[in-house]
Amino acid sequence: MVDRRGLGLLTVSHVVDDLYQGAVPALLPFLVLERGYSYAAATGITLAATVLSSVVQPAFGVLADRRPLTWLPAVGLLVAGVGIGLAGLGDSYWWTWAAVALSGLGVAAYHPAAARAARAAAGASAQGMSWFAVGGNAGLALGPVVVTPVLLAYGVAGTPLLALPALVTAAVLLALGRRARARPRSGSASGRTPERDDDWRSFGWLTGLVVIRSVLYFGVSSLVALYVIDRFGVPASAGSAALATFLAVGAVGTLAGGWLADRWGRVPAIRLGYAVAVPGLVLLVVAPSWPVAFAAAVLLGVGLYLPFSVQTTLGQELLPNRVGTASGVTLGLAVSAGGAVTPLFGVLADAHGLAWSLAALLPLPLLALLVSLRLPGPSASARAASPAAGGPRGSPPERAARHR
Repeated sequence: MVDRRGLGLLTVSHVVDDLYQGAVPALLPFLVLERGYSYAAATGITLAATVLSSVVQPAFGVLADRRPLTWLPAVGLLVAGVGIGLAGLGDSYWWTWAAVALSGLGVAAYHPAAARAARAAAGASAQGMSWFAVGGNAGLALGPVVVTPVLLAYGVAGTPLLALPALVTAAVLLALGRRARARPRSGSASGRTPERDDDWRSFGWLTGLVVIRSVLYFGVSSLVALYVIDRFGVPASAGSAALATFLAVGAVGTLAGGWLADRWGRVPAIRLGYAVAVPGLVLLVVAPSWPVAFAAAVLLGVGLYLPFSVQTTLGQELLPNRVGTASGVTLGLAVSAGGAVTPLFGVLADAHGLAWSLAALLPLPLLALLVSLRLPGPSASARAASPAAGGPRGSPPERAARHR
């Protein structure tokens, strides 16, 4: 049964947490203009926020599996906000770098434990998890919207104001968390009874799929605006609109993925997403006009976001005894893999043009589709058979048959 109140609170907290991820790119232009940072120095701050955060996220996932750290999402959220709040207070580059890195560590601490709690609140529903994922997408989009007016009004020294949403949300999480811990819980509600053995082989294939999607997503989001401007000679606003279209339909794709996963199964929903992404990317590369490119961006956005939350849910089902670890790996690699590889596409664009750089991504959705064929993991029927859904667990052979 879905705990709508708990899931709603976690979704709101996800908005606030990922707002601080979205705040970093919006902060960089002000640092460059006010403090004269080079582009290389600004890139270093981005790496501090993303790669470091993503690398340590699996470690926080392991920690969340070993101990019931119900306070970790609130503390992680608080650290994420305080880090960004401190970023503008020191004049030293390394002060700013360390503050942003601290924020990244807070983001990393938040995700595995919060995703574990969201799974429990959603009753293992993929659609419930998709709402939690949409919260993160909304937070990333809101980052620049919140940061830019504050820094325009107060300059970089105004960053402490940005910590206020984290302070309020973390306080609410801690207060409600204490109240929840005070209630008696049944053994089944604790979620400590293993549903089945961990399927590491299938999780390995899923991890590869997450890496491919990450590279494809970051490649497209980095290139699509510049490509539309360069290819069709349209103003910068049209290029930005193409990127905004790609990102905006992502919310629809994420929710649709959760809805389809609960009805068709996790793996079929994932396969459908990459099947839609293949023609979407091809159409974008060969588009004869910018309206066609916009239509391709819609297809591509739906295709790439449709598997997003479903992959996290599937990972949690493949490792039912290590839900935090599964969340840390799937959510961490979703950022770090693409962020690490994206500069290579920039090098290719400098050498051969944006069209060639975008075309280099063409094999990836097809490769993702092929890798998804190796996934024998749980489908929607597994949800109905799980203790969270109240269905019978059955014998191991019966459960294995239902998962295929």
